[in-house]
Amino acid sequence: VVFDATHSVQLPGAAGQASGGQPQFIEVLARAAAAVGIDALFVEVHEAPERALSDGANALRLEGLEPLWRRVRSIDRLVKSEEFLHG
Repeated sequence: VVFDATHSVQLPGAAGQASGGQPQFIEVLARAAAAVGIDALFVEVHEAPERALSDGANALRLEGLEPLWRRVRSIDRLVKSEEFLHG
């Protein structure tokens, strides 16, 4: 199962002729997805989302990727651990 954290916060048509987005929810949705045992995480990243040619409104800023990855990876390790799975 692959979870698409950035398109999950996309708001089609919210910006008139373009899609809007709620990127403030990327991390919480990614962490929730990790908690239910996803196999992969898809995240669109841009150094300056406001200048992105596509999907900037729902992109994660580049500097946010490493902290997000650390948190998601910690959750992933926990929920896939033997102790968690088998008590």
